[in-house]
This record gives sequence, C-alpha cells and structure tokens, in this order.
Amino acid sequence: MSNRFEYVNLNYLEEISGGDTGFQKELIEIFLKQVPDFVSNMNRFLTNKEISDLAKEAHTAKSSVLIFMMDETGKTLKQIQNLAESNKTDEIPPLLTEVAHSLEGATKELSGYLTEL
Repeated sequence: MSNRFEYVNLNYLEEISGGDTGFQKELIEIFLKQVPDFVSNMNRFLTNKEISDLAKEAHTAKSSVLIFMMDETGKTLKQIQNLAESNKTDEIPPLLTEVAHSLEGATKELSGYLTEL
C-alpha cells in the first residue's frame, strides 16, 4: 500500500490485517475515538500535576500511534513519558502541542480513508 498520507502510514495496518478491511476499519475507528481522550487527558494530567498518569497516558498513546507508523509522534510521546517520569515537566508543554497537531492531522487522514473502505 503506497503512503499517500503526511501523518500516517498504513503499511503496518495492512500487514497485521492481512488485507481485511473490516479489521482495518475497526482499528481506525478505535484510534479515532481514543485520540481526543489522549490529548485532553495528557493536558489535564499535566495541569493537575498528575505526572505518573501523564507518563502512563503518553505510553498508551505511543502504542496506538505506532500502529499507524507515526514514528516521530511515537518518539515525542516517549520523550513526554521519560520527562514525566523524571519530573521535568517544564519541557513537556511544547511537546504536547506537537503531538496534538500530529494527532489532529492523523485524525483527518484516517477519517477520510474510512470513507474509502
């Protein structure tokens, strides 16, 4: 499957689904439902100084974005996780902004792709 997207790459999704578009659709729909929660939870956890929860949420989000081969976003989420675990929260806000932007782009691309399945 060629990559015609800026934020996501569907090669891994194609591989793990074995071409089963129903399964692909299900994984995409789950991701699309999770994205707003990831972003709002991470921002809320940072604001409320719930740093352990922030690290866990970043870890969970990282696993989800890697299904769509969002490697840079995954690295940024890992960085957020590590900073939270080290209690270096001052460095996190711009990284959260970057992640939110990437996830917004991915959401648009995947929502459009769903209409093709």
